[in-house]
Amino acid sequence: MKTLEQHLVNYALYHRDKRNIATHFVGVPLIVFAVVWMTFWPLGSVFQTQLSLSGGLILLTSMYYLYLSPTLGSWMIAFLLICQGAVTLAFDAATHAGLDVVWFYVMGLGLFVIGWVIQFIGHYFEGKKPAFADDLMGLLIGPLFVMMELLNKVGCFKALEQQVNNQAGPYRP
Repeated sequence: MKTLEQHLVNYALYHRDKRNIATHFVGVPLIVFAVVWMTFWPLGSVFQTQLSLSGGLILLTSMYYLYLSPTLGSWMIAFLLICQGAVTLAFDAATHAGLDVVWFYVMGLGLFVIGWVIQFIGHYFEGKKPAFADDLMGLLIGPLFVMMELLNKVGCFKALEQQVNNQAGPYRP
């Protein structure tokens, strides 16, 4: 099993162009949000808490992120819970307004497509295919990488960033 650093280095090798990373700040969160949206399939409720397929996926993903890094994993869990809460509100509003549930999922699919278009624009700048093309774990590590990059901007995880950059090489302007 790879360590957090090994996963991030592998992912970083596909992401050295700053324009590509900039597109990932929009595209990756949008894709994550869209996946939560498209997998939000209400299964019932327990103690007035909505259970859904997306909630189960968030639970499993969160356990993996916490295994890799309790601190970075906690940040990811916060983001995933915000996504889940927003989608729950959107679903409730859509059903209350009488919107056909099919349109609700079509909107999620639209967000998913937009997110990937943004991603592929970034990889055009990078001149490399996305990391998941060689390693499907890139689909799980991408959001973690973006969270680390975001937190680096405010001074967190600087030692981890330095370790990743030492192995992956410098950023390209």
